[in-house]
Amino acid sequence: MSSHADRLAALREQLKRTSLDGFVVPLTDEHMSEYVGSYARRLEWLTGFQGSAGTAAVLPEAAAIFTDGRYTLQVRQQVSGDDWSYVDVPGTSVAEWLRANAPQRARIGYDPWLHTRAWVDEARKALAGQGAELVAVDTNPVDAVWPDRPAPSPAKLVVQPDAVAGKSSAAKRADVADWLGEQNADAAVLSALDSIAWTLNIRGGDVAHTPVALSYVIVNADGTADLFVAPEKMTDAVAQHLGNAVRVHDRRDFAPALGRFDGKRVAVDPERSVAAVFDALDGGGATVLALRDPTVLPRAQKNLAEIAGHSAAQARDGVVMTKFLRWIEAEAPKGELTEIAASDHLQHLRAAAGAVDLSFDTISATGAHGASPHYKAHAESNARIEPGQLYLIDSGGQWQDGTTDITRVVPVGAPTAEMRDRFTRVLKGHIAIATAVFPEGTVGGQLDSFARRPLWEAGLDFAHGTGHGVGAYLSVHEGPQRIAKPNYPGGGPSEPLRAGMLLSNEPGYYKAGEYGIRIENLILVVERTIPGGTEAMLGFETLTFAPIERDLIEPSLLTPHELEWLNAYHAEVVAKIGPACDGEDRAWLTRKCAPIG
Repeated sequence: MSSHADRLAALREQLKRTSLDGFVVPLTDEHMSEYVGSYARRLEWLTGFQGSAGTAAVLPEAAAIFTDGRYTLQVRQQVSGDDWSYVDVPGTSVAEWLRANAPQRARIGYDPWLHTRAWVDEARKALAGQGAELVAVDTNPVDAVWPDRPAPSPAKLVVQPDAVAGKSSAAKRADVADWLGEQNADAAVLSALDSIAWTLNIRGGDVAHTPVALSYVIVNADGTADLFVAPEKMTDAVAQHLGNAVRVHDRRDFAPALGRFDGKRVAVDPERSVAAVFDALDGGGATVLALRDPTVLPRAQKNLAEIAGHSAAQARDGVVMTKFLRWIEAEAPKGELTEIAASDHLQHLRAAAGAVDLSFDTISATGAHGASPHYKAHAESNARIEPGQLYLIDSGGQWQDGTTDITRVVPVGAPTAEMRDRFTRVLKGHIAIATAVFPEGTVGGQLDSFARRPLWEAGLDFAHGTGHGVGAYLSVHEGPQRIAKPNYPGGGPSEPLRAGMLLSNEPGYYKAGEYGIRIENLILVVERTIPGGTEAMLGFETLTFAPIERDLIEPSLLTPHELEWLNAYHAEVVAKIGPACDGEDRAWLTRKCAPIG
């Protein structure tokens, strides 16, 4: 179809044909994934929105797209205000909007394979107040009007070696079986793709930049498991790796299998499983236990092999970033380099160093584009990087032994005093997180203000979280841990931080129409011993090593403690990655990391 307006009109016509007065289109898949395969990008196809979190609601005379503060600018650039209203969450929920806008006695459709049961309950209750009805559909109406919808990826499964994973699949399944015994349960349904990949020590290629495969797993109380995956994805090597204790079924047999647990107690994660899973189990007579996926915490708390692998991956990534930052410093002032050309060069450097893939679409943003935290350059927006601008590069690599994520900012020419002030305040917040010491039981939300205080003191803030969890050659965004304001979009209470958890540390500042700043390293939660202390304490170990731009730092704003941290960090950068850099790169790195003050 020629335009997004035509697509919206076609969807409305399809809704009429199926006796529906509205429909809700989330940005997710059957696994409640943040990043989805091309076949599931219904929201992008319908609206043009390319962010990683959002929902649309369509009524006969109104349509709205719901995004959080990360996408305030982006959604207005990509989605037509002539056809769509922009609604900010969590200020207004989809359910609240439907209650206010749906006609009385309306039939509002939803796909039960794309929403949680909690969302269904909330929306149904909201619509009931209008005398309206929420209706589950058997076939998604967006799919009916999407003529060239891509097929799901045919990528093969691959084995993640036990030596890198740090624990065998059999041992992980035995742990789940022990947990099931504690819950007096017969089975656990795993729907989250990264949980499945981690539990079975397999990886896939069904979602861009996230090495997972479209599949479901049911782990049984005896430690055996049933894997539901497209048969063509299997290989002899994967079958041998899984062994006889993992039975393999066609992915299409998953829903019918859920109906065969009559009289059994089955654990299902209400946050990571869709409503259709609960409906199928209920319909088959199972007793459903709404419990968190038992692999979530073990997956978040990296074992020694995963930590060692991640550290090795970060070292290789740091060498790549050093080469790139030296190159961008030389090329950007010429005024001929574009955002896409820069990100392509960085991707080439990572691939040449052995990275399997990127860990997400690179955010290569110059000038005003940097003020959109999740900006993605495309042919129409691809800007030249010119003198007088700040250039922000947020990127990462998927290495078989680790997932990386790093953001750096480079001034093109001389930065203004304001740019230096803002950058240094962001740096102060970054250091506050990096050096934080806190008692066991502390949640990320309690630390979030550490990163914001230097900005708050100047009447400034940023509209995204300070830190997200990171997987081990899995998703670059991994829960349940995070560092964010308590009401930050994502739902649920903050998770207590535990040793072994990996997070990002990425405060920022964004001036609409002018520039964006973000400094991001990955950090590991570690135990800390405080002489004379009586509490069990934790802190962070920084794992990302690449220079932080010295020309953007205003030393007079740094305390002696902050300056000491910065100089010690840069000394460690040189020590860890300098030996792997060639002569010119090493000399440049040494200059960029020279002590300040």
